[in-house]
Amino acid sequence: MVDRTLEVSVIICAYTQERWTETVAAIRSVQQQTVPPCEIILVIDHNVELLACAQSQLPHEIIVIENSERKGLSGARNSGIAVSHGALIAFLDDDATAEPDWLERLQRCCEDPQVLGAGGVVEPLWLEQRPAWFPKEFYWVVGCTYEKPPRFPVAVRNPYGGCTCIRREVFETVGGFTDGIGRVGARPMGGEETELCIRAKQHWPQRHFLYDPHARIHHHIPAKRGKWSYFCSRCYSEGLSKATIAHVVGSKDSLASERAYTLKTLPLGVLNGCTDTLLRWDLSGILRAGAIIAGLAVTTTGYVVGTLRQSKDVVRRPVRVEATQLDPLSRVTH
Repeated sequence: MVDRTLEVSVIICAYTQERWTETVAAIRSVQQQTVPPCEIILVIDHNVELLACAQSQLPHEIIVIENSERKGLSGARNSGIAVSHGALIAFLDDDATAEPDWLERLQRCCEDPQVLGAGGVVEPLWLEQRPAWFPKEFYWVVGCTYEKPPRFPVAVRNPYGGCTCIRREVFETVGGFTDGIGRVGARPMGGEETELCIRAKQHWPQRHFLYDPHARIHHHIPAKRGKWSYFCSRCYSEGLSKATIAHVVGSKDSLASERAYTLKTLPLGVLNGCTDTLLRWDLSGILRAGAIIAGLAVTTTGYVVGTLRQSKDVVRRPVRVEATQLDPLSRVTH
């Protein structure tokens, strides 16, 4: 039985009309949840045409607002948090659809007061066939889960940002998402949820985030994200993002999971790829092994470059979100 006092606000951020069909599908998947949210907030990230489209075409119960901060996913999410009312705040990507029990499962995880937030599995929904060379160990490049899910919920450093539910208490205490970290438009940066969760764990060392393998969403992957050029661009950008996060919260916490991934997951992936080619005559296996090595090299290059230029970059520290920051009657709807 789900605790009905833990009402959930769902925030979806959108920046381009190219994904309007996917955005509408994302909203509908939230409307069809077994445990409905108390509100659905769509944040438009500095796109006047998309804002007008959303205001004119979506049902009136969907709250449509503009990003009131600097352009980017971090600012858009913070804008949504500022007008939300739920004790829990869930985030769903605008190009993903949630399974009907997604919200119920995340909400149930958060019934434990020691749980700061919870996330689930992001499954890829390739709009065209997945390239044979694309290694599953690098599914994070397309915003999806890359490891085999556990059987039961487990504690993690951070859940995936587009498939997560976090206590309002976190934002009121340690602040929102940090401006200067995360995606801005089509620029393939990331890591805003990682930095937030590390900050929360540093404040509450005895509390944790959960990963529920049964809370699932499906992430639409267009053909262009299966191209080698995007793969390299995303890897390089991830390296830059990791360098920024390490600068903000320290390398010990920010790179703990990455060390295990680099020393265990990737070597095993290379071995499996070579084995597929040598024993199963799958020529794409050696390509996947090569992609893993190249991806690691490009990501490392991005991290080194990002580390060297940290002194020149401006990262705006997050502001705590006050519980009464915005009068409910002042929310922008349509």
